[in-house]
Amino acid sequence: MSVDMRTYLGHVELGNPITTAAGCAASGAELAQFFDLARIGALTTRSITMAPRAGRPTPRVAETPSGLLNAVGLQGPGVDAFLERELPWLAQRGIRTVVSIGGGTVAEYTALARRLTDAPGVTAVEVNLSCPNIEDRGRVFARDGAASAEVVASVRSVMRYDVPVVAKLSPDVMDIVSVARACVDGGADALSMINSPIGMSIDTEAMRPSLAAVTGGLSGPAIRPLAVRCVWQVHAALPSVPIIGMGGVLTGRDAFELILAGACVVAVGTALFHDPYACLRVLRELEELLAARGFHRLADAVGLAHRPPGTSARHRIDLEESSL
Repeated sequence: MSVDMRTYLGHVELGNPITTAAGCAASGAELAQFFDLARIGALTTRSITMAPRAGRPTPRVAETPSGLLNAVGLQGPGVDAFLERELPWLAQRGIRTVVSIGGGTVAEYTALARRLTDAPGVTAVEVNLSCPNIEDRGRVFARDGAASAEVVASVRSVMRYDVPVVAKLSPDVMDIVSVARACVDGGADALSMINSPIGMSIDTEAMRPSLAAVTGGLSGPAIRPLAVRCVWQVHAALPSVPIIGMGGVLTGRDAFELILAGACVVAVGTALFHDPYACLRVLRELEELLAARGFHRLADAVGLAHRPPGTSARHRIDLEESSL
């Protein structure tokens, strides 16, 4: 039995729900040597900044028993190089592209969005809110609902109307639902969660922190229960808002868990570092799992764990087909 794997990110239809997590596939060229990136729902770029960035000093990554710590620091060539070389390369190959952006001020996010608004090949813009606000003593935008909403509103105000704006949320907050609600009120068309929580490890041989930056983002299987909890809570509070779920997805079953919690798109990240084919494998395993459970459509599984047995919800696909 074939399963209709289509899903929607705002009003944009994706052929299937699998994307890459920002920072785990650069801007696609490295991963493209393994498979055709047009076969997944979308590719999410690393976070693009206005100016080129060298990133943090090494060592930048450290393995943990159940994941990976990283403190890369948004390394990249800057928006000019991205628009000149990387985005056209993706567009020429028909790859649906979610462009992640990061900035140190509201004005910088706005300027980035303005540069992207007329660029061909942008499927959606993901606003990486886990960046320090240099105008507020370096306090991370994602930890404050008002600051997050201000960034989202600024991006939405200049971004082309047909390009969804996705707010990427951090779990390192007291109440992720309140931050999510603020972002939606600020104009976010969808939400992405979770960004890597902050962790630390110490090299017991050197007796020093494992990372040069001391702390870094934790990813991998260790954070999946945290991601499921966040997706569950936000979907329960905002059931009509599309969610990109991510955090420790290694298998189709992991993706299915996030979908049941309320995600309609699932990002694969750390798994790509040891299995570059992970996106295709997760997609295949997810489709097989849905078929085995008797689902005809992915949409029928989204948020199903919230609903009483025997009930169903109407989805965007229903509305599209009923209007034909």
